[in-house]
Amino acid sequence: MWKHLKPLPGTRPPDAGQPMMRLARVCNIDDLRKRALSVLPDPMLHYLEGGADDEQTLRRNREAFAAFDLIPHFLVDVANVDTTTEVLGQKLPIPLMLAPTGMSRLFHPQAELAVARAAAEHGTMFCLSTVGSETIESVAAVSNGPKMFQIYVLGDHGLNTEFISRARESGYDALCLTIDVPVGGNRERDVRTGMAIPPKFTWRSNLSFVTRPRWSLRQLFGPRFDLPIVSGHVPDKNASLAERMAYIFRQFDPSVTWKDAERMIAEWNGPFAVKGVLSPDDARQAIDIGATAVMVSNHGGRQLDTSPATIDALAEIVAAVDGQAEVIVDGGIRRGTDVIKALALGAKACMIGRPYLYGLTVAGQAGVSKALDIFTAEIYRDMALLGCRNVNEIGPRHIRRRPVSG
Repeated sequence: MWKHLKPLPGTRPPDAGQPMMRLARVCNIDDLRKRALSVLPDPMLHYLEGGADDEQTLRRNREAFAAFDLIPHFLVDVANVDTTTEVLGQKLPIPLMLAPTGMSRLFHPQAELAVARAAAEHGTMFCLSTVGSETIESVAAVSNGPKMFQIYVLGDHGLNTEFISRARESGYDALCLTIDVPVGGNRERDVRTGMAIPPKFTWRSNLSFVTRPRWSLRQLFGPRFDLPIVSGHVPDKNASLAERMAYIFRQFDPSVTWKDAERMIAEWNGPFAVKGVLSPDDARQAIDIGATAVMVSNHGGRQLDTSPATIDALAEIVAAVDGQAEVIVDGGIRRGTDVIKALALGAKACMIGRPYLYGLTVAGQAGVSKALDIFTAEIYRDMALLGCRNVNEIGPRHIRRRPVSG
């Protein structure tokens, strides 16, 4: 609605030179969240915060962490705490990676380039989504850090082959296949705000663009929104953005099977994670076809509602994997203690999505870096308080599920 306007010559985006001011007194991820929600118009706010159906899984992801207690062990020499770990063949400074999130330009014009730069600055891994706002090559150009590309099994197998080849040629270190989107989840918040394909914004949504001028002006000054990894393949080169987006989402193929995943693993021939695993059977199947990692994920509560919180599914999947692959978990992680709990239950590392998008919304690259700074400090401090000198010392003796009262 704002793209027909043109900025005045010599003017600058409203956020220019202000990111550190916006991060003043941010102590934790919830502080970042509150600031982000004050910036976003309703459609983008609910797209970021929402889940499927009644959002039970969305709530469970966060609430389930509170059901576990951490058990510290004292009088341990923790003068030197080593938070590093190795995941998917990459040594990371903390056991935390940045998950693939689509359409990051909805939150800030710097989009995935800001996220990739911040991740590289911190030495951790960023995973670019197939439906990202930047190309495979442009992200690689700004990041010399660990990188992973997230892919779907698309209806046009030629696209899959092309994306795998481009990721390899651009120096990506790993591939991640998301398996939990045979069809899109029922995200009713998006229906209500008009965040559909194509968008059908309500009068209330349009009003929110006016009442959130910082976001609207940033979009005015920023690059034009697109999904360039895929949209260049739309048969009609003059297609509108809505038509290009519709083409992309038609490529999600509900007929795919584990055979398709196996073919992609062989084609990549490198570190490969299967994302969206919630059952021991799927975990074992992923190992059988050659995956080097399984990601315990419910898509941030955005697909099948009433599926389990990922932290609740974790221990059973770790047991099923039995050391034959790395286990990574995402969903509801907001604190360093959440990361520690996941590691105590057998995860090798965690991934975050919404937390770094909050930072991106508030202050671009500086905001993403702030989110990583927060987690880095919390993980270090929590390991010292737990009595663990390195991540390999974190284990079952450090965690217990709180008894259900009543």
